[in-house]
Amino acid sequence: MTSSKQALAQPASSADAAPGSQPGAARGAHGRGAPGADSWRSRLYRWDMKASPYALIAPFFILFGAFSLVPLLYTAWYSLHDVQLSSLDRQTWAGLDNYKNLWASDFFWTALKNTFTIGVISTVPQLLAALGLAHLLNYRLRGSTVWRVVMLTPYATSVAAATLVFTLLYSWDGGMVNWILHFFGVDPVNWRESDWGSQFAVSSIVIWRWTGYNALIYLAAMQAIPTDLYESAALDGANRWQQFRHVTIPQLRPTILFTVVVSTIGATQLFGEPLLFGGVSGSKGGSEHQYQTLGLYMYDQGWIIGNLGKASAIAWSMFLILVIVAVINMLFTRRLRKSQ
Repeated sequence: MTSSKQALAQPASSADAAPGSQPGAARGAHGRGAPGADSWRSRLYRWDMKASPYALIAPFFILFGAFSLVPLLYTAWYSLHDVQLSSLDRQTWAGLDNYKNLWASDFFWTALKNTFTIGVISTVPQLLAALGLAHLLNYRLRGSTVWRVVMLTPYATSVAAATLVFTLLYSWDGGMVNWILHFFGVDPVNWRESDWGSQFAVSSIVIWRWTGYNALIYLAAMQAIPTDLYESAALDGANRWQQFRHVTIPQLRPTILFTVVVSTIGATQLFGEPLLFGGVSGSKGGSEHQYQTLGLYMYDQGWIIGNLGKASAIAWSMFLILVIVAVINMLFTRRLRKSQ
């Protein structure tokens, strides 16, 4: 009897609770808070996980849309109209007339040819020199950090300062280049008026500014090549030149392709160097347009002559050229991956 009374006096345990009841529900209600609060926090957490990445990258896309996409579309709209710089509020629909007049202009094809020749003259020696310098710096040298900083200094120099120095070097009267040529029995060259001379002078500025930059890119890619490949090649009897040809170059193919594409884009948009090199006739690319690039031609048509419609057509023609270069790069990259 005593044990039965004690059993009746004790409260029901969780195991003896009534069916359907939740054990410790009262304690949970007071300890954790209402179930609705937990669901609200979980929804907030899920929303934060999904929306935070977009919020972090939103400033870039906002700035890109405001300062790149909108002007690009507005330029496309201008290219289909007859717009003069002196009367921007007067726009006459021209359709594709600006493009037709552009493609029928000899000045456009001259500028395109100059852009291509200057691009080849500046890009090929620049990348070859950068590859050689990176290969030298890849070995253990004393003061390698100092040499890397020295190589990057031309890139950090402003275009105006570099072009001014090279203009003095290529001066017709008293320039150091003609002074050196005089010792080899070569007559002085009028670098601004000569066709190939002016293009070579402009290309030399580009080579001087960008060789160190590309060399550091190649150097970073070379340092990522596994040393096991060089050790295996050395065991097979390959010297340094053979290691460079059969190990370094194949491993650098994606990087070389990247620098070629970037240099091609830069050559297509070349503007500051020829403009400052030409002085008064810089926008014309010389007295006979001998080094006028597409960038100079666009500037001349838009801001000197004032024909913004034609200048916009030139800008979109340059954009289409870059798209073609990008497509060629994509096809070449796919074939390169398949071959590997």
